[in-house]
Amino acid sequence: MKKAPAITDEQLRYLRGVTTPTLSNAIERLHLRPNGEGFADPSIKCIFPELGAVVGHAVTVVVRSSRPATEAKARSRKPYWDHILKYPTPRIVVAQDLDQPPLGAFWGEVNANIHRALGCVAVVTDGTVRDLDEVKALGFPFFASAVSVSHVYAHLEEFDVPVKIGGLTVHPGDLIHADQHGVLLVPREAVPRLADAVKAVEEYERPMIQLCKSPDFSTGQLARLMEGESI
Repeated sequence: MKKAPAITDEQLRYLRGVTTPTLSNAIERLHLRPNGEGFADPSIKCIFPELGAVVGHAVTVVVRSSRPATEAKARSRKPYWDHILKYPTPRIVVAQDLDQPPLGAFWGEVNANIHRALGCVAVVTDGTVRDLDEVKALGFPFFASAVSVSHVYAHLEEFDVPVKIGGLTVHPGDLIHADQHGVLLVPREAVPRLADAVKAVEEYERPMIQLCKSPDFSTGQLARLMEGESI
């Protein structure tokens, strides 16, 4: 399989300026996967919608809080931190919580600051988060299933492995886009074609929206537009 080209800073800036629904529609136009795949389900919620969209390369981790870590798992986190630096910036942590329903929060003010220092721009998890005021002030987006008071026995189980959150399987290095609507996996091979696909989506939708706002609206005209005819 031909390796997808590296994603440029210009492409990343462009993707940050597009909403996840628009990107999802654009990806559908490229017919790269079934329409029901490639995004996390509504169990993964945007905790700070006002912080806007983020895009980054996935670094993956598996966590647990319901019981204490074994001695081996309780050792230094330095190998985990070092592995994050292997991936290009910006980075998004995608964390699977083995406790379902989740209990304690691995993600709070301390880990948000640590991961921000490691070049991460957000955390996506099917676990819980806390310290919301402090993390919001830091400008570090959380996408999570719930909010928790305590970290309980939160610890790392493993990292740099495929994870599954909200029905979405994410591999290390995958490209993730997320905003107030949710979390989307962007096929790397699609990136060079996304700007044109987004433009095509907008060109299809704009006349319908304009017609609906017009005093000349009629169902006949709308039907012709949706069937691809010009008015």
